[in-house]
Amino acid sequence: MKLGSKLKRLRLARGYTQEELADRCDLSRSFISQLESDKVSPSVETLERILRVLGTDLKHFFSEEQKKIVLKKDERVPVYDLPKGVKIDILMDAVEDKELDAKIVELEPGAQTDKEDYHDGDEFGYVVEGSVDIYIDGKRYSANEGECFYYSGDCVHYMRNPGKEKAVILLIQTI
Repeated sequence: MKLGSKLKRLRLARGYTQEELADRCDLSRSFISQLESDKVSPSVETLERILRVLGTDLKHFFSEEQKKIVLKKDERVPVYDLPKGVKIDILMDAVEDKELDAKIVELEPGAQTDKEDYHDGDEFGYVVEGSVDIYIDGKRYSANEGECFYYSGDCVHYMRNPGKEKAVILLIQTI
């Protein structure tokens, strides 16, 4: 892949127009256009400035490594020091530069996660199996198998399994 098309792909992934990228990098829109069509080559300093705005660096930009697409079950990372009856596996530990964190949460009957205080980001959950009560600032919400829930992390929150069967939840948090 040529330098220009790779920069263009990064710019579009960030949702920037050529003019927005140029403004953020203190460059002209015409320079960004010529760069993306491989009509000019940037200095190393200019390329570093552009990449910083696009959320990457020289090392990652020129890396030939294919980003991991499929994450195998045996690559999951267990979370330790959890309350009794709670099992959590991190699903994407090996993925760099991610903007979300995915976990599988298993709750035995009556088990509950630790209370989490306020944090940045949002949380989305999908109940794969069983049912779960979600407590948000002390208020209880219930979700059953096949149902979803969503909330902002700017509250005190935790989950509890009120049922007689194990509950399994796919939990995705923005980071």
